[in-house]
Amino acid sequence: MSAPTTLQRAEELLMEVVGPRRLKSLDKLSAEVRGKVALVTGASFGQGEATAKLLARAGAVVVIAARTKERLDEIVAEIQEQGGQAHAYQVDMGDLRAVDQFAADVLADHGHVDYLVHNAGKSLRRSIYLSCERPKDMDAMVGVNFLGPMRLTMALLPSMRERRSGHIVNICTAGVLFPVAPRWGFYQACKAGFDVWLRSVAMETRADGIGLSTVYAGHLKTRMVATGWVHMTPGHTPEQAAQVIARSLVSKPRIQAPYIGRPSEIAAAIFRTPLEMWLGFVNKHTKETEASIRAFEAAKAKLSEQPAR
Repeated sequence: MSAPTTLQRAEELLMEVVGPRRLKSLDKLSAEVRGKVALVTGASFGQGEATAKLLARAGAVVVIAARTKERLDEIVAEIQEQGGQAHAYQVDMGDLRAVDQFAADVLADHGHVDYLVHNAGKSLRRSIYLSCERPKDMDAMVGVNFLGPMRLTMALLPSMRERRSGHIVNICTAGVLFPVAPRWGFYQACKAGFDVWLRSVAMETRADGIGLSTVYAGHLKTRMVATGWVHMTPGHTPEQAAQVIARSLVSKPRIQAPYIGRPSEIAAAIFRTPLEMWLGFVNKHTKETEASIRAFEAAKAKLSEQPAR
């Protein structure tokens, strides 16, 4: 691995100031997770992959899940080569029946889950007018970001309650703390909805020894962030983001967020109307992404090919 550049070191220092905080001690993580079962969804790339590898190095029995089985098998092989334990399960979090079967398989194979990391997610920045031609945009957002994680939580909670032990980490987005933005409606709504639901659930489960940590993640330098100008802004690498999740497992804070998150949430409530007016003006004078336009044109072409009834 090459040494970090001056710019990378400066960016890392900036993120230390901006937050959320990271756990850099592998020993502390190992003392918490060694020999325990940690399930990480969306683990085929980026933050999920880095989290799985970090937990495996710390001695956890890692269960990784995603849609791409071949990629998961590669990660399992890498972990096992380093002496770790990992098990791969192929699942589409938008397929509720598949999620139920996945949970049943994990419990049958491992007996229980000590840590559940809700990392799987799907991002979308697209005008509602373009999505009108692509109703699957709505289905994908609701399934992967809301209903799927909800279903998995419900499937695993009874066994956690029976053992009076368990900790859930929800990787939300700091975007739910910021003003509502045009073209992000599906993503922000689903992430906010699952956040509210899980926080409500936690009020019931904490009495049973089951905790919850919510990570309101800022910019992550992963392939999911494809918008050019966003990718240029400072953010955490997948490995640094994994250390934020590690802190959630060890220190078990209820909330981890960029330090600007809470002030922004308050400002968004106080100045809601002028902010929405300004963001509407910005939306009017900016263009769609090329990827969104291509997706819209493909959907329109496919619709025109269908025979008339």
